[in-house]
Amino acid sequence: MGSFTPDVPQPWIETPLIYSAPLSRSAGCNVFLKLENLQPSGSFKSRGIGNMMIRAVEAAPRDKEVHFYCSSEGNAGLACATTAAAIGRKATIVVPRTAKPFVLAKLRDLDAEIVQVGGSWNEADAHLREVLLVNHDPSGLAVYVPPFNHADIWEGASTLVDEVVRQMKAQRGDGVPIDGIVCNVGGGGLLNGVMEGVERHKAQLGRRTADSEQRTTPKVLAMETEGADCLNKSVQAGDMVTLPAITSIALSLGAKRVSEKSWEWAQRAGEDLTSATVPDAEAAMACVKFLDDSRILVEVACGATLATVYNGGLRKYLGKELNDDQWAQRNVVMVVCGGSNTNLQTVYGYRETYGKSVSF
Repeated sequence: MGSFTPDVPQPWIETPLIYSAPLSRSAGCNVFLKLENLQPSGSFKSRGIGNMMIRAVEAAPRDKEVHFYCSSEGNAGLACATTAAAIGRKATIVVPRTAKPFVLAKLRDLDAEIVQVGGSWNEADAHLREVLLVNHDPSGLAVYVPPFNHADIWEGASTLVDEVVRQMKAQRGDGVPIDGIVCNVGGGGLLNGVMEGVERHKAQLGRRTADSEQRTTPKVLAMETEGADCLNKSVQAGDMVTLPAITSIALSLGAKRVSEKSWEWAQRAGEDLTSATVPDAEAAMACVKFLDDSRILVEVACGATLATVYNGGLRKYLGKELNDDQWAQRNVVMVVCGGSNTNLQTVYGYRETYGKSVSF
C-alpha cells in the first residue's frame, strides 16, 4: 500500500475483529467477526472504492477538478459518495429505478448528484459510460468508479486481511492460526482483496504442520446466493459463465459475470478456495438469526456468508475431514460485509416470508 497525500484522508477505518460466542456455539468452532458493517459507508466497499478514489486524486493533474461517477444498486454508490464527501470532491451516482428510497435518501444526505435510469444495474452503468462520461465537462476530470473490477479496489479490500493478522496476534498471541476466512462474492472485489491479503500473509496465517515449520494456507470460502452465483456457475462449468439474469433477492451480489481476476484466483488457488451457494431463504433467515445473536443488522448479501454458521456449511466446506475435537480448535473469520440495502422492516419481512421454511 502506498502513502496518502497529507490533504487527502484515508477513507476507511480499521474495523474490530471480535470473537462471537453465539456463532461459535452454532458452528462448533471458534468464529471471529470482522465487522465491516462499521465502515463509514456501511460496508466493506469503503476500503476498495475509497482506495481507488484516493489513487485517482493522487494521479490527477493539479489543474483538473476530479468528479467521480459510479453506478450502483446501493453499496458501491454509498462508498463513492461517502469518500467524495470526506475528501471534498463531487460524485454522481447512477442508480436503477429499482433503488430503494432509503438508499436514495442516504445518497442525498451525502450531497451526491443522483441519476436514476434503467431497470437494472447494467442499464444504469451503460447510461453512465455511454452518456454521462461522454458528455462530461472537459475542463474537469471525470473518473469512472466501477463497483468491483479494478486493481486499486482489490488492493484496498486486501487491507482487511492486514488488520486481521495484527488483531489476531494482539488478541490471541503470536502464532495463533487462522484456518479459514469466509466472504461473499458479487463481482469479486472483496474476494480478490481477501485472496491478495492471504497471499501476502500466508507465512503468518495458517496452522503449523506436525512435521514441519511450514504453515498451511488458510482456506477461503466464497459464498453466493442461488440466482446470483456467477462464480459458482463458472467453477461448475470449468469456464467463465455469464448469468442470463439475476433471480436472487441479494441484489448486492447481482453481477451477471464475475471479474476475470476472481476466475483466475479460482483456478490458481485450487483447494484453498471453495465456491459455494445458499438459497435466498437461508441467507435471509441468517440475517434474522444474526440480528438476534449479535444485535447487528446486515443485508441479505451478507447473510449468504453468515448462513454457513447456522446451516452446517462451515464444517462441510472447511472441516469435513476433522473430528469434533479438531474442529472445535479451528479459527474461522467471517467477513461481516454489512450493507445498506436493508432496514428493520426488511428483516422482519424475511422472518414472515421464510421463517416457516427455514429452521436453523
